[in-house]
Amino acid sequence: MPARLALWYFAYFAAVGVFLPFWPVYLRELGFPAAAIGTLLALYSASRLVAPHLWGWLADRSGRRMVIVRAGGAATVLCFNGVFAVGDSFAGQAAVMAVFCFFWTAALPQFEAVTLAHLGRDAHRYGRIRLWGSIGFIVVAAGGGAVVAACGALVIPWAMLAGLVAIFVAGLLVPEPPVARAQDSATPLGQLLRTKAVWALIATGFLQQAAHGPYYTFFTLYLGEHGIGERTAGLLWALGVVAEVGLFAWLPHGLPRVGLRRLLQLAVALSVLRWLLLGLAVEVWALLLVAQLLHAASFAAFHACTLQLVQQRFGPAHAGQGQALYSSLGTGAGAAFGAWLAGTLWLPWGGALTFVVAAGCSALAWLLVQYGLHTLQTVDTPATNPGP
Repeated sequence: MPARLALWYFAYFAAVGVFLPFWPVYLRELGFPAAAIGTLLALYSASRLVAPHLWGWLADRSGRRMVIVRAGGAATVLCFNGVFAVGDSFAGQAAVMAVFCFFWTAALPQFEAVTLAHLGRDAHRYGRIRLWGSIGFIVVAAGGGAVVAACGALVIPWAMLAGLVAIFVAGLLVPEPPVARAQDSATPLGQLLRTKAVWALIATGFLQQAAHGPYYTFFTLYLGEHGIGERTAGLLWALGVVAEVGLFAWLPHGLPRVGLRRLLQLAVALSVLRWLLLGLAVEVWALLLVAQLLHAASFAAFHACTLQLVQQRFGPAHAGQGQALYSSLGTGAGAAFGAWLAGTLWLPWGGALTFVVAAGCSALAWLLVQYGLHTLQTVDTPATNPGP
């Protein structure tokens, strides 16, 4: 079972490895300016505001999470084909992205719930499965720069289509997890949603994901402004994910010793440093490499901690809706806002100041972790105890 779960993550994040580093390059090739690129990338994130709620509710009520994931995978492939027809039409690109991302982005929260349900009391092994998603990203991001340099930007949508087909095929191999229906829960969902710490956690995810807006939207183009080509940019993207893999591999042994909340505090604090380095020291190679290695903190450690905090708080019966709520109102809304803000600030303020604003978002997230999550109960046993 772990191998099948790992294969799905590999396929999913291989597609992300095409989309995040290179889709802005494709849009620039079509002639879109920075503000338009930021708006289109914001649609990718905005799609997570609605779709995960619908999918989460259906999954929790039916217990058929993988049926929903597979159906979404098939719909994603069909809808994505529209990008070849709309060409350089902004309205057309926006419509296609809004539709295919509606299905694509909603699958991940449900698959996270599937993975944790299959793992059960072995949830501490999540990192060793999830790291294969990071490896998929590395393979594509590291090699993609060379492919784009050799073949041109018009190869990007074809590579993206191949990744989406792989996601659908991998989903066919994963069975349904054990069923836990909402009516079996001792705590009603409405009562959970009245907890201040839950909303503090969602707000933390919003701010942290917003801080990644300039990075996910303009990092490749930003490097180009400083004389770094797409081939090297792909390697720098891959370096960040190599650090992510290392963090996920360390989690089963390190997390029980550090604790969820303490690791979350450290991750957000190091995120502030990362964005300041990218904004103020991008031309200093040693510091640029440090900034990329800090992806282990800004994304991997933060994601692993918040994923388990959401799962613990909502429990197995509400896992789908809990992950969907965090994915949509937290990371989805935050990513959409961050992409839009980056596109708005990029030309008048420049990349350096935009990354300084990102550092400010992470600083606010740190304050919420420090002072807003102190009432959130965390469980380090048995869910995160190291295995043999």
